[in-house]
Amino acid sequence: MTTYDGLPVFELAFPGPLRDQLVAAVLSGAKTSTTGLLCEYEAAGEPLPAPGDRYALVDSAARPVAVIEVTEVRVLPLAEVDLAHARDEGEGHETIARWRADHETYWHGPELRAALGDPGFTVTDTTPVIAERFRVVERLRQ
Repeated sequence: MTTYDGLPVFELAFPGPLRDQLVAAVLSGAKTSTTGLLCEYEAAGEPLPAPGDRYALVDSAARPVAVIEVTEVRVLPLAEVDLAHARDEGEGHETIARWRADHETYWHGPELRAALGDPGFTVTDTTPVIAERFRVVERLRQ
């Protein structure tokens, strides 16, 4: 696991426009939650986050831009993600259907499938996800 100043690195999406958009949403305060797949943690051999854990949020150039602290972690089936969590992801989703469609596009994309080593990976209602809430505790110089 990559670290910055003793903190594990927190990466949103893959480097590129989507990560830049998500990092900007965190820094603006619009994004206070995120959703990941349990199998991503398992494939990377990383422990699940826990409330109180702190991370260095990095941008697409792998520069740390903020320290975030996890405030809540829920492991639940994909079908149980609620609208409040989806809205707090700061991406403008006003329905679960739209949130899920956008996330499925990402989760079924070639980068994630390659990272999982499964070119046919797909999610279902029962796929375990990590619904995580966090707060920015420090903005870092850029």
